[in-house]
Amino acid sequence: MKNQIVILGLAASSASAFAPTALVTNAAAATRAAALRVPLPSLSSALQMTTEDEDGNIVSPFAAGGASTDSDDALDAAVATFDTPDVLPPPSDDELLELTFENVDLVLDEMRPYLIQDGGNVRIEEIDGPVVRLQLEGACGTCPSSTQTMKMGLERRLRERIPEIQEVVQAMPEGPELSEEQVDVVLDGVRPFLSVAGGSITCQNITGEGSVQPQITLKMEGASASLQSVKLEIVQRLQRHFMLAGLKVEWDD
Repeated sequence: MKNQIVILGLAASSASAFAPTALVTNAAAATRAAALRVPLPSLSSALQMTTEDEDGNIVSPFAAGGASTDSDDALDAAVATFDTPDVLPPPSDDELLELTFENVDLVLDEMRPYLIQDGGNVRIEEIDGPVVRLQLEGACGTCPSSTQTMKMGLERRLRERIPEIQEVVQAMPEGPELSEEQVDVVLDGVRPFLSVAGGSITCQNITGEGSVQPQITLKMEGASASLQSVKLEIVQRLQRHFMLAGLKVEWDD
């Protein structure tokens, strides 16, 4: 008689499993368990967990007050862990940072190996509100591409990680005063080579002293006047000598 009750109970349980409500419930439970990688009790384990109450009725292991299983406990524990707000993913390497001296230096540390490899470095000169002033050192400080390094490299990365930064500017070390005498100091270093090639160079004028974009106008004569490589070398020497941000050199042709 007891075996018949178990078989009838299983038949009723199988029939209810195909009811619309049961399908939705079982599908949702299966999806939830799969996402958490916790297996639901199998049919065989459900058979083993099926019990009878005092009146001989079949009690489902999934009903309220039914038998608890290790799988149920594992699922509840996994869900509790998943729903706990304290369980957060580790911070990303590209996490946004506040504008502080330490954070700016932290981001610069990401790029220092590349500068050091080229014989240079960078340090923070000043942070004035949203403006960060950096000084390129070593070979980077005198490199003609220092402005590009500052804007396309350092400033871009700093603003990605620290959105409060509005601008990154280059701090230039103190150089000699911009004057015709100091320009001639530089030109005297190239005049012997130009004279061998039958050429000469003079400083025509200087404008914008003390402004954000001072300008030196030079005039080169002779066979070397058409050599762009010679002109480029002279411009680089002037920029390294005066260390003025925005210094412009023009040629009077």
